[in-house]
Amino acid sequence: MNTKFDLEKLGQGIVYVKPILATDLPEEMRERVGDLEELFSVHNADGEQLALVADRKLAFHLARENNMQPVTVQ
Repeated sequence: MNTKFDLEKLGQGIVYVKPILATDLPEEMRERVGDLEELFSVHNADGEQLALVADRKLAFHLARENNMQPVTVQ
């Protein structure tokens, strides 16, 4: 099968949600997260961080509210 596919459209509308340990954050960020041990980072297809939130459910909700399809990565 030889079907043309626009590779630039691949990944559009998808965001990646990954767990982040609070201990891996810069010191000034650790001070702001309080007692949280794990947060969730939301990234676009280029790897740019779009958000850092307190839990996975909130990360998925945020993505869907912005018409994006969230995918978990480890």
